[in-house]
Amino acid sequence: MYKANSWLIFVTLLAGFSACSGKPDNALLLDPSPGNPRNSEGDFIQLSDGKTLFVYTHFTEGMDDYAGAFLAGRYSSDGGKTWTDKDQMILKNEGMMNIMSVSLLRLNKETIALFYLVKNNETDCRPFARYSIDESQSWSDPVSIMNDTICYAVVNNDRVVLLSGGRIIVPAAIHNSPAQNRFDNHGDVVCYFSDNTGKSWSRSRSALKNKSVILQEPGIVELGDDRLMMYCRTNAGFQYISYSGDLGDTWTEMEPSNISSFMSPAAIERIPSTGDLLLVWNYREENDTEITTKRSPLCTAVSMDEGKTWILRKILESEPDHWYCYPAVEFLEDQILLGYCAGSRETGNGLQSLKISRLPVQWIYEE
Repeated sequence: MYKANSWLIFVTLLAGFSACSGKPDNALLLDPSPGNPRNSEGDFIQLSDGKTLFVYTHFTEGMDDYAGAFLAGRYSSDGGKTWTDKDQMILKNEGMMNIMSVSLLRLNKETIALFYLVKNNETDCRPFARYSIDESQSWSDPVSIMNDTICYAVVNNDRVVLLSGGRIIVPAAIHNSPAQNRFDNHGDVVCYFSDNTGKSWSRSRSALKNKSVILQEPGIVELGDDRLMMYCRTNAGFQYISYSGDLGDTWTEMEPSNISSFMSPAAIERIPSTGDLLLVWNYREENDTEITTKRSPLCTAVSMDEGKTWILRKILESEPDHWYCYPAVEFLEDQILLGYCAGSRETGNGLQSLKISRLPVQWIYEE
């Protein structure tokens, strides 16, 4: 159980921040190259030797979501300041189309979990898990999260959560069923969870759908009152939210939040050093009606009241012709690593370039 902290706690940390840079640093930019038309969405994991591993989707045959791709890795030995300049193969393409959308979790001292989507066709896309007991050098055979149910299920990168009580929870949006042989933008939002470190999986009793608002790409954060908060990308100009009081088995109806947003995913994670919540998303001005086409600016904000209100909005990226989206968030002592798509719509689809930025925790609190 978490308790939100006040400014007093943050002030006591300022001495530790004094040696930090006061602004974000661009640590890595992976643009397209011959034979590699897109690099996008990934996640971070801290290894036992002190290195940071970032695993992302390396495309080989095109820019769209149905093109061929495998999972590649880059390493940092200095807290995300610099990264290796060559890809390491993490997992070969095992789908008829691709594999993508990575989440990484350390389940315990010995075990790292790798979650990803296997995409076979436009109606068959499902999450799988593999496990490593040698710090990502090798992986177990794949385990199906959905017990081999065939459907098109979307689980974003950096979305799988390990709750404080040990439950692993995977939020998903299902966009078709075996009887519905087509993609439906209006997803059925469900959760899959495991209470035995990923050996077996169950599905939530709740399946959330809204006939008038598109629900897609859900995420989850654990709150301080033992509830979970789920947030979803929509076409309504706001992130929608739902709550669970039973560890993700049942959920309240989705309702609009106070997070004004384009039709793009957000990320909400707890800041270890302060206990507050960090929001990373594409902020939308109220009069901006380009809801489905824009994904800029990329901003951060902080909540000190468990997601009820968001303050201290800061702009991280703002080029209007770019898409800044699918963020992954990692905390390293007094620093935050953000990995996100950062492509230009003028030269591609907006998803073709990958960027890692490094910013001090202090920066997100500055007025």
